[in-house]
Amino acid sequence: MSLAGKGAVAIWNDITPEGRGEFYAWHGSQHMPERAGIPGFLRGRRYVALEGTPEFFTLYETVSPRTVTSPDYLARLNDPTPWTTATIPYFRNVARSLCEVWASFGEGQGGLMATFRYAIDDTRADDHRKRMTQIELPVLADARGVAGCHLLVADEAASAIETAERKVRNEKILVPRWIVLVESWDDAEPFKELCHELLSDEAFEDVATQPELGIYRLQNSRAQFPWSAG
Repeated sequence: MSLAGKGAVAIWNDITPEGRGEFYAWHGSQHMPERAGIPGFLRGRRYVALEGTPEFFTLYETVSPRTVTSPDYLARLNDPTPWTTATIPYFRNVARSLCEVWASFGEGQGGLMATFRYAIDDTRADDHRKRMTQIELPVLADARGVAGCHLLVADEAASAIETAERKVRNEKILVPRWIVLVESWDDAEPFKELCHELLSDEAFEDVATQPELGIYRLQNSRAQFPWSAG
């Protein structure tokens, strides 16, 4: 298993041009260290887009799905720092999902990350989950250049909880329900080719909407040690 735990927070966002420098300073110096310090948060990684939108993708890995609804995490969301309150208005096109990790395969982490966001009709959800976890992702994990691949499913109710931090935002926040993440240690161009082939593959033949693909490069990582990936 190449993800650190069984839960995750997945966030996509753009940043206005005037807030770009402040975003980088805040996110690296305060926000990621703060999140990594919450009990049950194991690692945070921020990526920037090579292809697709929004421009930034951030992944927080947690011990379990319960971590992302824990009192410790909600306390932080309901008591944002002054720097957080000043920086959040620069965010645009935010999507955020509090997730359970349904499957994680691979040998490690990669500097490239593809995110596939999509929806599945409820009547097909169980069959899709079984096929992805038992067939599609195990095969994909063995593909050349793939470091890992993962299936995340969002808790829509938990993702929509109104918090003090959420109230600062200028726009409605989307909640992608189904998310496939693919990590690569390869060069960018062959990885892009693999991701576009995956879009047309039978892996997504039963989706309700065409997956939204973003391909990202790692910018920053912050971990809380030690962790157990049991």
